[in-house]
Amino acid sequence: MPLSAAKLAVGQEHTARLVEDLKRTQIVQYAGASGDYNPLHTDEIFTTQVAGYPSVFAHGMLTMGMTGKMLTDYVGDARLTKYGVRFTSQVFPGDTLDAKATVKALTERDGVKLVELDVSTTNQNGVEVLSGYAEARVDP
Repeated sequence: MPLSAAKLAVGQEHTARLVEDLKRTQIVQYAGASGDYNPLHTDEIFTTQVAGYPSVFAHGMLTMGMTGKMLTDYVGDARLTKYGVRFTSQVFPGDTLDAKATVKALTERDGVKLVELDVSTTNQNGVEVLSGYAEARVDP
């Protein structure tokens, strides 16, 4: 059900659990779906012994995609008009991710009601792994 501007207020938050205990299998499946086979995401030996990371880690776009699904679940299908993010920390196997969308502003452009959202995804330790923004059409 699409959001209604009348039921929104600046500062209002929507939260969702994106994934609990991210599995390596999910990361590899994303590599296959996206075609991004960078060994940092799939090859433990390369990632730890050559690149110096503690483990393989998820593609940033996997985190962005999961966060985007939270947004479309919240605002409704085909309602997003803008969505942009910055990846702020790696996501590792075993991580649990929670996302939050906070109403920043309610506006109107060309007769269309819009909600502007600040977006943040954090891991189980409270470390922000993604920050961003979104804008969506809302009903009056």
